Amino acid sequence: MPEANARIAGVLLAAGRGERFGDHKLLAPLPDGTPVAVAAARNLVDALPHSFAVLRPGDEILATLLAAEGLHIVVNPDADHGMGASLARGVTAAEKADGWVIALADMPAIRVETIASVAAALAAGAPLAAPVYRGQRGHPIGFARRFREALTALAGDHGGRGILAQHAKELRLIDVDDEGVLVDIDRRADISSLQT
Repeated sequence: MPEANARIAGVLLAAGRGERFGDHKLLAPLPDGTPVAVAAARNLVDALPHSFAVLRPGDEILATLLAAEGLHIVVNPDADHGMGASLARGVTAAEKADGWVIALADMPAIRVETIASVAAALAAGAPLAAPVYRGQRGHPIGFARRFREALTALAGDHGGRGILAQHAKELRLIDVDDEGVLVDIDRRADISSLQT
């Protein structure tokens, strides 16, 4: 990890129910056998060693797996209130950071270099940063420290979309050759479509 990124924290949102999947999608194995959330966590920690994972209460198996990957575990008792509540918990847990790269645990194919490039944009002064693959904005999303108050006040299921919309002109887009920024796991068929 470049030294410039040392003050940027990663936040892995892993508190959703994944109801469309049928069971615990974050524990579902990818074609190589790695659980979905573990693959996402590894990529995040490789880019940003100071990373946190936000989970729902009682998800002990996932908590154990992600802690073993080096993430700090944050339990969100308000997980059923939506992604905004989890994002707020994660940023609060990492409140001393100069910025946060928000990643989703059901997006295991994002490359380490892509995550690092979003963090580097924040470290270089970008207020907001996101990767773009073939004209489509993807994940993860980076937020500079000036958005801490807005992030920690989030609730509901919209995450940081309102902040991005309100400050669209300040969003630094990073062109990447990484299709993984658009690939999330919602259904079992999504796993079989991933290349190993």
